[in-house]
Amino acid sequence: MSVFSAVFFRASGEWGAAEVDLADAEGVDDLADAMRDAAGEHAPGAEDGTMVLLLEADDEWFGIVRLDDREDPRVFLSDARFVHENETAALLLDSGQIEAPEQVEGTGQKPLPDPGGDAGLMGDLGTPAGDLSALALAEGALPADVLAEVAERAGFADRLDALRTP
Repeated sequence: MSVFSAVFFRASGEWGAAEVDLADAEGVDDLADAMRDAAGEHAPGAEDGTMVLLLEADDEWFGIVRLDDREDPRVFLSDARFVHENETAALLLDSGQIEAPEQVEGTGQKPLPDPGGDAGLMGDLGTPAGDLSALALAEGALPADVLAEVAERAGFADRLDALRTP
């Protein structure tokens, strides 16, 4: 399962963006370090401001990690059940903000997503907690579309589109 990961950061009053390689990450602190490194590499000083990491895995789930200055990362995962199936999603458990749900045998029907983490992490960037939860639970909503909506509200949709367009 491939995972798209990109960090968005404030630099000179506007949003910057960079794809992030998470291959060596072993926990949420490694994600935070990768975010700071990518932001600082593209815009010196940006690693000390607000940064948002968007994660999306093959139209299955999405995650958001937010850093503000040197505070601890805040995380949100659209479906916490994927911590059992995907190494990148499992990295978010390390934050202590997501609980791994019990694995249950399937009934043949696809269950509703089980969002976890801090749904309010994008509140001051245009997506209040209730909206993010509703977007994660919307029937038929693709993770890429949800992240595009979150990016539009925050003001970095053009940067997200540029990273996704080959």
